[in-house]
Amino acid sequence: MAARHLIDVHILLTDNDRLLLTRRGGTDEFAGRWHLPSGKLDKAEALTAAAAREAYEEIGVVINPADLRVVHVAHVAGSGPEPRLGVFLHATRWQGEPVNREPDKCLGVAWFGFDELPEDIIEYPAIGIRAFLDGDTALFSEYGWPVPAVV
Repeated sequence: MAARHLIDVHILLTDNDRLLLTRRGGTDEFAGRWHLPSGKLDKAEALTAAAAREAYEEIGVVINPADLRVVHVAHVAGSGPEPRLGVFLHATRWQGEPVNREPDKCLGVAWFGFDELPEDIIEYPAIGIRAFLDGDTALFSEYGWPVPAVV
C-alpha cells in the first residue's frame, strides 16, 4: 500500500433537481463511466480553491470558493493505485454554461435528474452523490477498507 494519501475534490453542480456528471475517457477500468467534475488538491492549495480551479479546468464554469460547501468526506481505498480522501463540495452558484474542456480525458458532460441518474456511476463519487441526495447527516464515510477484527 502507498505511503501517502491523495486528497481529491469533487464538485456537485446542481440546477434545480439536476446534477452535472462527466463521462470518463481513457483506457482504465473507469473509462466510459460517469463521474463528478473532480481533481487532486495541489500543494499549498485550499480545498475550495482547488474545487473552483478544477471546475473551471474541466467544465468551464467559474465558482467563487465562498459559494462551495462541504457535503461529504470519504476515505477511500481501492479507487486507483493510492488511498485517497475525497471531499465533496456543493456549488450553490456559478457563472457560465458547463462544457467539456478536457476532451482528451472526458467523453462528455451531461445533466441528469436526481431520480434519473445513470447506473454506471463510478463507486467512489457515487458515495458523495448518495450522501448529498439523501441529506445524510453523517458527513464522513469509509469505503474499500478491510473491516478490522473486533477483539
